[in-house]
Amino acid sequence: MNAPSNPGPAPVSHDANRLAHEASPYLRQHAKNPVDWYPWSDEALARATREDKPILLSIGYSACHWCHVMERESFEDADIAAKMNASFVCIKVDREERPDLDQIYQLTVQLLGRSGGWPLTVFLTPERQPFFGGTYFPPVDRYGMPGFGKLLDAISDAYRDKRADLADQAKEVTEAIAKITRKVRDGSAADVPADVLSRAAKRLGTRFDDEHGGFGERPKFPNTMPLEVLLRHGIETNDTKSELRIGAALSGMRGGGVYDHLGGGFHRYSTDEAWRVPHFEKMLYDNALLVRLYTDAARALENEDHEATVRDVARYVLSDMTSPEGAFYATEDADSEGEEGKFFVFSPDEVRAAIPEASRADLVLAHFGITNDGNFEKTGKTVLSIQKSVARLSIEGSKSPSFIAEELRLGKAALLRARSERARPFRDEKVLAGWNGLMISALAEAGGAFAEPTFVAAAERALAYVRKTLVTESAEGPLTVARHALDGKVVGRGFLDDYAYLSNAAIDLYEVTGEPSHLAFAHALARAIVARFYETGLGFVFTEADQGDLLVRAKDSHDSAMPSGTAMACRALLRLATFVDPELFPMAESELVRSAPEALENPFGFGQTLCELSRLVKGSVDVVLVGDRHDPRTRALADTTLRAYLPNRCLAWIDPNDAASVAVARVLAEGKPAGEGPVAYVCRDRSCSAPVSTPEALAALLAGKA
Repeated sequence: MNAPSNPGPAPVSHDANRLAHEASPYLRQHAKNPVDWYPWSDEALARATREDKPILLSIGYSACHWCHVMERESFEDADIAAKMNASFVCIKVDREERPDLDQIYQLTVQLLGRSGGWPLTVFLTPERQPFFGGTYFPPVDRYGMPGFGKLLDAISDAYRDKRADLADQAKEVTEAIAKITRKVRDGSAADVPADVLSRAAKRLGTRFDDEHGGFGERPKFPNTMPLEVLLRHGIETNDTKSELRIGAALSGMRGGGVYDHLGGGFHRYSTDEAWRVPHFEKMLYDNALLVRLYTDAARALENEDHEATVRDVARYVLSDMTSPEGAFYATEDADSEGEEGKFFVFSPDEVRAAIPEASRADLVLAHFGITNDGNFEKTGKTVLSIQKSVARLSIEGSKSPSFIAEELRLGKAALLRARSERARPFRDEKVLAGWNGLMISALAEAGGAFAEPTFVAAAERALAYVRKTLVTESAEGPLTVARHALDGKVVGRGFLDDYAYLSNAAIDLYEVTGEPSHLAFAHALARAIVARFYETGLGFVFTEADQGDLLVRAKDSHDSAMPSGTAMACRALLRLATFVDPELFPMAESELVRSAPEALENPFGFGQTLCELSRLVKGSVDVVLVGDRHDPRTRALADTTLRAYLPNRCLAWIDPNDAASVAVARVLAEGKPAGEGPVAYVCRDRSCSAPVSTPEALAALLAGKA
């Protein structure tokens, strides 16, 4: 495992502020600021009320480049800090610890006509009502934005002299937030057309960049949920154009600088439309979602390059983002030694120093487009992206493709060794429950699709850690999930997405392994979701009812960089209704059908919801394996199922000699007698095939050829 070598959070000292004792590395990075920071707490809110001061709320995360910039420019500036301390109660929040606060106050900035993002800077009344906000502010006037010191003076003066106006604006914004985040939509099954994915894909196509792949222009994000909609639609309807678009997006990302061609893994997003120059932070959730998308595309399109990408990303996660106990870390920073991207970029001289063989160095320079001019912020250095393919270099150099590929492999290995001597970006080693759930799902699915037991074993280790460390199970009531752990300290309560992502992860592991305890755990999580986050008439809410420090308990209907917690809760409930508990179905159905009109109107923000709507209207493909799950013949039937592209699959393992395996999937177990050896049933629309006993016969059934 490669450890980060650059400075992380500041050590606790006598002159550190309150953040020095927080669990969050991001908060501790601000512990030496001259700002009188508070974490979000009753103490801070009470002081604001007692002293009648506005709250300056700053939200970010440890891998955020512009968060670091604003810290260096403003929060470490003594004069600016003095203004903050004199006129405001200053609160710093890690958005990864408190996504509920981030969700509410990001919406504030958008309602005020600004773009959201991080760092998020919002000014609140002592009652937590927002009246002004933005993201990054420079220390002095530039970029068309006011300097932060000037802004602080203006806000302070307005709070003193125009208090009534600010109070009116705060009230108006607060009411708008409540209206948007707790909106109850009418809906019925009639609102969900059978061609839900086709309608969504048509709208998504208007935003697709057919030249470079992906959606929109600059900056360009992975947007995995809309891409999943396009993939499902393309395969479902044999729409070649959608399939080509998926291929263009996945190839563009994998070949571009948004991918780390030496160490593996995807950066957060591209600053240009051609995927060449990224914002360099690496997020666990991005890599999890992309592993899942590339896995699906490899199965659906039978593309070996997509499988190779999955294996490469998984190697990165398992080597660089995995704790000794098997859990997955949260992020790697964009910066090292105070500079964004310094760890990742190369000049021609640095390449030649790392690769003494001149001809090999020339190939690497040509392959990655590394020139003296460079492509990164006038540094003379280049972000690595594939500019000349192996095939093109083969033709140009009159060498075999295998020779070129081997030379590039050796050259990249040399560059990686040279890069490993550099100061590495900081790694945030929080173990977030929900983010781990996403990666557990991805590795389980990839391990099943590609018959890679190391991926499945890693997923099982991570789930075991999460269950042991972050989950409290009780016979007296529903289980509880904590938000994260760091250095043995468990912090915060879980949110809807933590429970929903973990429930789906446990189902995914069950489908790959047949281990009944995984499905039982998923069911327990689903019961907790209903108990803690479901409101009759409103549906799923992001936070628990007794979360008393919030302006509003918001719903979580839209996808962000991660899939909507509501949509993922519906996914878990629909799957578990098929396996074991039909009473879960109506809650998922009512939530989804109410979302259908808005999802069809805005497929870009409701990709996960659209996928679950498709499951709702089309039903699942249920594969039931009956036999000893340790029998190689049962495993062969499972491997056949897992290799097939079945996005709405339910795979049940029924061992007649194991009561637990029958109990956890009792709905699908009913009426499925065992054969003389392991057999498989394929069920669609509540109608099941005759049992088959060979992988070939099962493959034909899954492909609709029998």
